[in-house]
Amino acid sequence: MTPRSCRPAVLGLVGLLATGVLAAPSNAAGQMRWERLDNGLTVIVRENAVAPVVAVSLLVRMGTRWEQPATAGTSNFLHAVMVKGTAKRSGGELAEAVAALGGKISATGEVDYSEIRASSLTRFWRDLLGLVAELALEPKLLPDDVDREREWLLSRLQKRRDNAPSRAFDEFFAALYGSHPYALPVLGTSESLARIDHAALVAAYRAGYRPNRMVLAVSGQVAASEVLAEARRLFGGMAPGGASTDPPIPAPVTSAKRVEVEMPAQQAQILAGALAPPLGHPDHAAVKVLSTILGGGMAGRLFAELRDRKGLAYTATSYYDPVREPGALVLYLGTAPENAQKAEAALLAEIERIRREPVSAEELARAKGYLLGRYAMDRRTNERLAWYLAFYDIEGQARDFPDRYRRAVLAVSVADVLRVARQYLDPLTTLVVRAR
Repeated sequence: MTPRSCRPAVLGLVGLLATGVLAAPSNAAGQMRWERLDNGLTVIVRENAVAPVVAVSLLVRMGTRWEQPATAGTSNFLHAVMVKGTAKRSGGELAEAVAALGGKISATGEVDYSEIRASSLTRFWRDLLGLVAELALEPKLLPDDVDREREWLLSRLQKRRDNAPSRAFDEFFAALYGSHPYALPVLGTSESLARIDHAALVAAYRAGYRPNRMVLAVSGQVAASEVLAEARRLFGGMAPGGASTDPPIPAPVTSAKRVEVEMPAQQAQILAGALAPPLGHPDHAAVKVLSTILGGGMAGRLFAELRDRKGLAYTATSYYDPVREPGALVLYLGTAPENAQKAEAALLAEIERIRREPVSAEELARAKGYLLGRYAMDRRTNERLAWYLAFYDIEGQARDFPDRYRRAVLAVSVADVLRVARQYLDPLTTLVVRAR
């Protein structure tokens, strides 16, 4: 889970699916089928004959990217209410129904999308897909549930604000992105949650849940033709949403800044970073390699130099998550309060070093292996495979993106790393949460 992610509301859970079952490698999987229904909804099915589970990911083009300060958190708020019941059953009955399938179902709002995610044993795939359709197309959205979920979300928001790492990332993104929607927290703010009422959530649901803004992906031990036929039956009756053009979002403005925040905490939090390319940019792979060299596991420079060798941090890592708009390359340290000044100086020194000196061929090869290994492992469960299929489609990427991404990573050179380090690690935004 990334620092921006919002933990979904989950109904029903079994240990088998909670831990994830390994799926077949991509070259051992069965056929993959894409179909755009007449109403505009995209359906993707991946056959996987190894694992006896099926996973469904329904992604909708609604999330923080379409929100403003007054409406921040609307997408996540809506999905928290959606899982409270449908026209056919209450939230408790929905939980019992999915538990009977040996599975789980959840709904959440994120930055570039919102998602309904579900898994079950393979033999119940038809029932599972029916529950996903029921939740997506027939949510009850009761006014009383809106009020109850608002109180729950406000308590979660306060817990996030009281948690030093979470608050550090929220403050960092606000400083980095300025007036861009990516500056907004996925959960929203206390002010926006107070404004969002039942009518606003119903309006958001009607605007978002239109077939041309939805992608349904299924991965598992299923026959693609049968899943496509069932998807047509369940979702084909949705009325077309008509033309839907999202207004352009002004790009965030880059500028050097340093922000300090004080709060009760046991550790100091230090974040430094800058705007980075979006998912579809030619430099995406090179910046992923750069991020891995700096903060990819125990071999990353931040971990090896600042944690192991100098003892200046408890946690030392980096984040660069793919998004449609400009992304963020974030370097993160958690350290003892008395080491905060030294740790910040050491972090900035590491940034300057990678902008000044070429990395070695051995370090580059190690980073590529780590990056591609993690990518392959993350795509081995049906749940993650379904999500990736839907995610790349909803982000506007071609179907061969995984193969192109792997080739792009392998092609990254020492010169590429130096170039993107100089280009994307300047100007820097730095945020320090000091313990008091």
